[in-house]
Amino acid sequence: QVQLVESGGGLVQAGGSLRLSCAASGRTFSSYVMGWFRQAPGKEREFVAAINRSGGNTYYADSVKGRFTISRDNAKNTVYLQMNSLKPEDTAVYYCAAGLSGMSIRSSTYNYWGQGTQVTVSS
Repeated sequence: QVQLVESGGGLVQAGGSLRLSCAASGRTFSSYVMGWFRQAPGKEREFVAAINRSGGNTYYADSVKGRFTISRDNAKNTVYLQMNSLKPEDTAVYYCAAGLSGMSIRSSTYNYWGQGTQVTVSS
């Protein structure tokens, strides 16, 4: 069992940056693959980025590749999402997720979810 708490969301102008954090409870954080997803109003939840257990392998949605960076600190039980060059279309609630399977873009493969943090990008 793991509990996830996201933070770092907010309002930013287009072209700006934000860093999201997701703090996990428990002593088995390094056992989980971690992912970030987002959901905009009226749209389905979509994959953003994932990172493997050691942090040595990452994967990104095409829409954020080159702008977002996922990382993790297993000593701090935390996963991060650095978001640069933000666009209005990045506006969404961002969720972190933990999974016991391999890295995946499918939300159904993740076992635990945070409550989400709002990111709003103004034009």
